[in-house]
Amino acid sequence: MRRRVLLCIATAVAVSMSGRAFAQATIEGRVELPKSHSAPVMTKRYEVVSRGGVLATNPPLAVVYLEGAESKGGSLPTKQVSQKEMNFVPTLLAVQVGTTVEFPNEDDTYHNIFSYSPAKRFDLGRYRPDERPIPSQVFDKAGLVTLRCDIHEHMRGLILVLETPYFVTTDVNGHFRLTGLPAGNYTLKAWVDSRTTREQPVELKSGSTLHVNFL
Repeated sequence: MRRRVLLCIATAVAVSMSGRAFAQATIEGRVELPKSHSAPVMTKRYEVVSRGGVLATNPPLAVVYLEGAESKGGSLPTKQVSQKEMNFVPTLLAVQVGTTVEFPNEDDTYHNIFSYSPAKRFDLGRYRPDERPIPSQVFDKAGLVTLRCDIHEHMRGLILVLETPYFVTTDVNGHFRLTGLPAGNYTLKAWVDSRTTREQPVELKSGSTLHVNFL
């Protein structure tokens, strides 16, 4: 009898959790991106440009994230920013606070990755393409981190470290879709460049899809 009761309770909890996961909210929309200062790039290769002290990707991209939502808990997956064809790939990477990022060298030459950003200061030193273990850093403070290479001065990369687990990078047209969001009242933000972050309050309801545009 006791076993049957426990089985019923376990089943009810599983059904409840399944229903909760099914009822998570979605936000989709578009961020109006600045006009690109170069011709369309068919290979989707990006670079970081600086104009008047403002750092941004070219062609433009944005990172949309939900501020105020609690962390999901558990371990965070390791991310990578490669050095490939003398560029950082991806040029812009968004991660949650506490994420380990590896920096594999995929070029046939040495690289040296460093950052003087307040959110993360580090210097990996010069290393070969076959360096093992792959040089890495843990990004444990929210903020924007600018990556540079001491050997190749033109190389720039950006890591946006966020306290929320809910974020996504837009496509080249500014479209985004955030799924698996908890119900509640939050602030939705769109990082466009190092000096521009737009925001809108949002109310999320279980099982709903909210349309939000930053125009």
